[in-house]
Amino acid sequence: MLFNSYGFLFLFLPVTLAGFFACGRRSHALAMGWLVAASLFFYGWWYPPYLVLLLISVMFNFGAGLVLSRIAASHRHRVLLVAVAGNLALLGYFKYAGFLVGAADGLLGGTWPIPAIALPLGISFFTLTQIAFLVDTARGEARDYKFVHYLLFVCYFPHLIAGPILHHKDLMPQLDCADIVRFSARRVALGLSYFSIGLFKKTVIADSLAPYVGRIFDGAAQGVAPSGAEAWGAVLAYALQLYFDFSGYSDMAIGLARVIGVQLPLNFHSPYKATSIIEFWRRWHMTLARFLRDYVYIPLGGNRHGPSRRYLNLMLTMLIGGLWHGAGWNFVLWGGLHGLYLAANHAWRTLAGVRVGASSIVYSALAGFLTFICVVVAWVPFRAGNFAATETLLASMVGWHGWLPGHIGVVALFGESAPRWTGAWRWIAVLLPAVWLLPNTQEFFSRYGTLPLRRHADAPLVPILGFRWRLSSFWAYASAVIAVVAVLYCSRASEFIYFQF
Repeated sequence: MLFNSYGFLFLFLPVTLAGFFACGRRSHALAMGWLVAASLFFYGWWYPPYLVLLLISVMFNFGAGLVLSRIAASHRHRVLLVAVAGNLALLGYFKYAGFLVGAADGLLGGTWPIPAIALPLGISFFTLTQIAFLVDTARGEARDYKFVHYLLFVCYFPHLIAGPILHHKDLMPQLDCADIVRFSARRVALGLSYFSIGLFKKTVIADSLAPYVGRIFDGAAQGVAPSGAEAWGAVLAYALQLYFDFSGYSDMAIGLARVIGVQLPLNFHSPYKATSIIEFWRRWHMTLARFLRDYVYIPLGGNRHGPSRRYLNLMLTMLIGGLWHGAGWNFVLWGGLHGLYLAANHAWRTLAGVRVGASSIVYSALAGFLTFICVVVAWVPFRAGNFAATETLLASMVGWHGWLPGHIGVVALFGESAPRWTGAWRWIAVLLPAVWLLPNTQEFFSRYGTLPLRRHADAPLVPILGFRWRLSSFWAYASAVIAVVAVLYCSRASEFIYFQF
């Protein structure tokens, strides 16, 4: 079930919220049970047999967590290894079996049949969520919880399909709060307004960019070489499509949770405003970056064994992050590029040190532009799907196939008969300044506690000109208009890009 579908908006969501608050009048436990049932129904709507898979995973990890919390610390390591191996085996079979067989087939020259296994929705997210829970339990950082709360921690429908990746401390303590089962018009207004902005990002902006992106990328996959203007238009359009698609989902997840007074962690914080790749990963898919840092990079040794080992650990971490996004060599290449970027960024900071005037406006602008171009170039293999299409697009981006298709004149680009690909550039001309200059959603709602508690030195959280949402008639009407427009565009409902990961 999609957040941007009429079934979700006009049936599932109203019934779920009405039932939750009605049950909350009787008991907290009944309301939690209702929310669990609604979340399981939400997941099972796509393909009911995989609901059984989700429940088996939840029961296995809950049982493993109980064992880890009750045995001596000296024995936890072995139990943790078995439990994590079980999770990785499940993920590996459904997500990577075909990729591994195909890689072995190409390497050894065999003719093995490549299994066609449907990827269960959200398996990457609920698997990493539970691995983090097991590790934290083994470290003594998580305590026993009721099974219903644990089930809701994993299956809570706003984050189940595409994140954020939760820690137990992000959600489970909030579920014990008696206040969340009480209806609050203030919370409903805040949450639905937040949700509406996310829905607008997805349906009006991201989905409108999709045709321009698909035509050029699909053509490159079939061997059609675009011109430089077409290639850059498609790649920049994809960077913006992914930005608004993913940030839209993140906003919707946070908004849905805020309706009942639950605050999910931020997962997206204006990443294209970053002035370094290090900062980019503090802002893009923040909960995945946190997971990779805490459960991959630091266990590998982090920066504790000298610069060379640090750069190797960065590369390995990002290669794993690339593979997490999908079973394909294009994702390996994307992860490898970001590993190189991060290594180069850390090396530059080490070499330049205080000699770099990081507070300079000119330096920040140049650093931001360079960071953005590096990120955009890395999106090419991420979206292209294979090396041939990646090579074609990158060659076009450096002018190998000419800058304009068919010797189009400048006047023709802006006339009534302007080619279809110029539409992408019109979107880009509007959206890039908005992305770079306007406050993001959490800054927009910062009066109501949606900003992160900790501020990074290189990530100022200052809304522009005080332009912030508040509980007022004006913003009620504005939010309603945004919601209506977004809902009208739901007639062309499409999946979120991160559903495939």
